[in-house]
Amino acid sequence: MSLLEENQRTLQNLFPNYEKNSDKRDVLTETQRLFDNLPPSIMDYQKNSWCKWRMSTKFKTDYSYGPSLIVNDDGQVVPDWYEKLQQEMSRLKKRIRKEVSVTDFGAVGDGVTDCTKAFKRALAFGSRKVNVPEGIFIVKGIKLPSNTILVGAGSTETTIKLHREAPKSQRLITNKQPVFGNHHIQIEQVMLDWNVERLESFESTAAGGTASSGVTLAHVKYAVVRNVVIQNPGLHGIDITAPYYSYLGDGTRSRGGSEYIWLDQIEAYGYGDDGITTHHSQNILISHSYLHHPSGRAHELGYSNSNGIEVDDGSQHVSLVNNRTAYGFGGIEIKAHETSSAASDTQIFGHFSFHDNRSYNFRHIGHHKGEDALSCSAYGIRGSFLAAYFPQKTDLYVESTPRGLVVSAYHQVVINYFVGRDNLDKQADKIAIAVQYRAGNVVLRHINLRNYGYAKQPIRISKETKNIEY
Repeated sequence: MSLLEENQRTLQNLFPNYEKNSDKRDVLTETQRLFDNLPPSIMDYQKNSWCKWRMSTKFKTDYSYGPSLIVNDDGQVVPDWYEKLQQEMSRLKKRIRKEVSVTDFGAVGDGVTDCTKAFKRALAFGSRKVNVPEGIFIVKGIKLPSNTILVGAGSTETTIKLHREAPKSQRLITNKQPVFGNHHIQIEQVMLDWNVERLESFESTAAGGTASSGVTLAHVKYAVVRNVVIQNPGLHGIDITAPYYSYLGDGTRSRGGSEYIWLDQIEAYGYGDDGITTHHSQNILISHSYLHHPSGRAHELGYSNSNGIEVDDGSQHVSLVNNRTAYGFGGIEIKAHETSSAASDTQIFGHFSFHDNRSYNFRHIGHHKGEDALSCSAYGIRGSFLAAYFPQKTDLYVESTPRGLVVSAYHQVVINYFVGRDNLDKQADKIAIAVQYRAGNVVLRHINLRNYGYAKQPIRISKETKNIEY
């Protein structure tokens, strides 16, 4: 059974109206209506006045909300720009001038031979479809030029593995020109093994910045990564990002962000930080994926903010459809650090979180409390069909209490059809949903909580919040 089918079946068992396309359209329409009827935001969408201009940073100028997700003629739930990406990827196929196999250039899938040079020769300057047959292919890193398709024989047949002498900072696959940018890249049907065993067991697995991930797409326009498994990456399974992370203030974003990226049927596990993450990029679709069992080794022991899917600093117009997460600190975290713009305008349709500490965690660090500066970018979340099953304490972040949903600092938020389930016990201090600090204009509809009967306050609304409906 494919990830798409497994995720779909899981959510259908929880939400009867998740099965039919007509019902999905009705719920999307209802969620959008609730969102459109929210009061005007009290947030001040102003450029940060103290930010210093730098070549790698720009002001955030887009404070818009994208159109609602749609159910297309094929029954897929997709963003409005999906057809544009499909057209561009069709153009990629026409630009392929040569189809080759890495074995034509000396690669040997024996799990021993260094195939780095063979991959480089096979990829050449792009406009190639490069096939990778069954086997384990050892590399010291792969850099993809524009107009490239890299295809394995299947994620259980083809493995690309980092060489034991690769530095900790090595990205297993990335694009060739992160500063100047690349375009039209496709990666499919392969297992990626970051080979964490080459490091000492007590050692942090990440080198900082955008380094140490399984796949890093930095300053890429038009890309599809599909049917890929990523094992034990030092930092992230996949990072959709700009070449550099910017921390010059709320209201700023890094230059060179990626856009029009589709990640589909991705499985990642053992990641040092997040399974899939986005930074300073836009128009991103993450669908039918499963992110689970992080190692947390990119962080200090016991303080690992390792999430299944993290929509992070400066991201905007991100869609998450029919995904699952398990055993992380967060299932889905939509956030930013204090000195960066929060991720804005995110839509979630269908997600199952299992044993994550905080199933859904929406926050702008450093912009929560009354004495903090009000965030100008933490806004715009639409979520439908969200399930939070058995949030639990975790060694990843020992001081964090379990929650099904936390909304903190964010405004303009609609959650429509939410199921929270906990263990059947008599704990009075359990909290399923917390809307807290300076959150505002939040609507919760069709909330179904199970095994919270002994909780004094299963839904907690803090006094600092404004305009909360449930």
